[in-house]
Amino acid sequence: MSNMAREILAFILTTSGWVFVSSTLPTDYWKVSSIDGTVITTATFWSNLWKTCVTDSTGVSNCKDFPSMLALDGYIQVCRGLMIAAVCLGFFGSIFALIGMKCTKIGGPDQTKARIVCLAGITFISTGLCSLSSCSLYAHRITSEFFDPMFVAQKYELGAALFIGWAGSTLCIIGGALFCLSLSDGMIKRAFVNGGASLMSRPMPQSQSSHTRRPPPEYNSTPHHFDKNAYV
Repeated sequence: MSNMAREILAFILTTSGWVFVSSTLPTDYWKVSSIDGTVITTATFWSNLWKTCVTDSTGVSNCKDFPSMLALDGYIQVCRGLMIAAVCLGFFGSIFALIGMKCTKIGGPDQTKARIVCLAGITFISTGLCSLSSCSLYAHRITSEFFDPMFVAQKYELGAALFIGWAGSTLCIIGGALFCLSLSDGMIKRAFVNGGASLMSRPMPQSQSSHTRRPPPEYNSTPHHFDKNAYV
């Protein structure tokens, strides 16, 4: 798969995941419970990060907003902060992705665009982790109360918003990882090209025998004339 096709696929995944994560913030059914009669459901209790409601069998809902942010349970405040952070990070991640993708004409040279795409991938991974942590913390509180035999208040079950949030978080993390792979592939290719160029430009080693070779000794071919009394 080419880098451009990978970036387009990553952008589709991350954008879809960000939309899912953003849609869970105002969704009603984070946790739900019902009271069943002999034939029909008499009342349905549901709650989210902002209010708690009850819907009777006629479809009429009565809701009550949480009275004070400071009086809320700690896990609800944490979930609110994580979801708002996920929405904001996804917004900036979408901008970084549009600037850094190869199919766009903005962002500067390829090396700069690759760094921006990697930054978008990290941002989307952070978006997925924030949303995943928020939904998991809320679900842990629901399951802990449901299976606690000492808890005598109204018990709830997991709502549809949690599953949507988990799906969006997964898409954001997968798409962000694909964005980060684009930078890693570019670094590997540049390292391979630079390494090959350095090997081609390296001078060939010369043989040591050429340095140690010495010219043959010169012999004087002039005949020696000895006197007749040389051996006397």
